[in-house]
Amino acid sequence: MNEIELVRRCKQKEPSAQAELYRQYAGELFALCIRYSGNRETARDLLHDGFLKAFTSIDRFDYRGEGSLKAWLNRIMVNTALEEARKQTRHIELGIDEAPDLPDPDSQDDNLVREISPDVLLRFIAELPDGYRTVFNLYTFENKSHKEIAALLHINEKSSSSQLHRARVLLMSRIKTYLSRHEDE
Repeated sequence: MNEIELVRRCKQKEPSAQAELYRQYAGELFALCIRYSGNRETARDLLHDGFLKAFTSIDRFDYRGEGSLKAWLNRIMVNTALEEARKQTRHIELGIDEAPDLPDPDSQDDNLVREISPDVLLRFIAELPDGYRTVFNLYTFENKSHKEIAALLHINEKSSSSQLHRARVLLMSRIKTYLSRHEDE
C-alpha cells in the first residue's frame, strides 16, 4: 500500500492501516526515540505515546509528497521526546559550575568518528548525560540552531552551545578510548 492510500485509510481509523503504519515506521522511529531517551524502556514509551499522538492527529496531516509522512512522524516523535525531557525531575540545563571542565577536542578528532561503526557511535550518544544528549541530537540530527534549541528546551543559547561542546568532547573521549582498546581488531 502506498503512502497516500495508507494515510487515507488511517484517517478513516482503519485498524489494519494503523497497524501497517506502525509496522512500516516503528523500527526507524524507535531508533530515534532511543537516541533521545538513552534507553530502550523509555524509548518504547516514547514510541507508544508518539504513535498515539499520530493516530489521533492524522486528520490534520496534509500529504505533500513522498517522505512527508515519515517527516511528520519524526517530528511527532522528537516533540514527544522533548516533552518527556521537560517533565523529568532533573533540569536539562547544567550550570557552568556543575559541569566538569573538559579539554577542547583536537581538530583531527572528527576523522576518528569514521573509524567506528554507527552502532557503537549511537550507543555512545545514548550514554551521554540527558541534557548533552538532547542538545546534541537536536543540533546534529534535527539541524536546529542554538536559538531554536534554547526555545524548545527553555534554556539560554549559551547553555545550548556549551552542552553541545561538552557532548562532543565526551564523545571524542569515548571514541578515543574505544579505538585504543580495539586497535588490534
